[in-house]
Amino acid sequence: VHSITLLLNLLACLAWFTVQSERGVDFGLSILWFILFTPCAFLCWYRPIYKAFRQVLFSSVLGISFSFFVFFFIFLCQIVIYIIQAVGIPGWGDSGWIAALSELHWNLAVAVIMMVVAGFFTLCAVLSLFLLKQVHSLYRRTGASFQRAQEEFSQGILTNRGFQNAAAGAASSAAQSAFRGN
Repeated sequence: VHSITLLLNLLACLAWFTVQSERGVDFGLSILWFILFTPCAFLCWYRPIYKAFRQVLFSSVLGISFSFFVFFFIFLCQIVIYIIQAVGIPGWGDSGWIAALSELHWNLAVAVIMMVVAGFFTLCAVLSLFLLKQVHSLYRRTGASFQRAQEEFSQGILTNRGFQNAAAGAASSAAQSAFRGN
């Protein structure tokens, strides 16, 4: 539904641009949102929740809390974006309710298309809230917590070889600079 809604938004903004040439910014931003948000949804919230569910299914205790935490943070941002897109502030590349209703006096056909897309954005926001509630109930049943997520993050960072090398290099550079300065 996410990618389909973004594609429909792109088409609605194209229709809006064809009847009002000053709406080129909206059309351009709708292209950007489609190109940016489609793969980002997969990478930023689908992968963390898939990883968390996989860890729950295979009884892997390490990383469950952190994977859920990443999902909750990014998915809450996604819900806020859906709400902003459903509202449809003109000039932001979204054909939401405000943009659709403002188009009613210019072109009824384009306004109807934009209202359909606004309905899809609203549906995405509602379904996302429902999904968030479902995932949160599963999260609570696993025994995961925010404190455990913090511990998993700090353990992961401190045992990461790349992080250790970068920290050692930074400390070495700071020490050398301090000695040269004195």
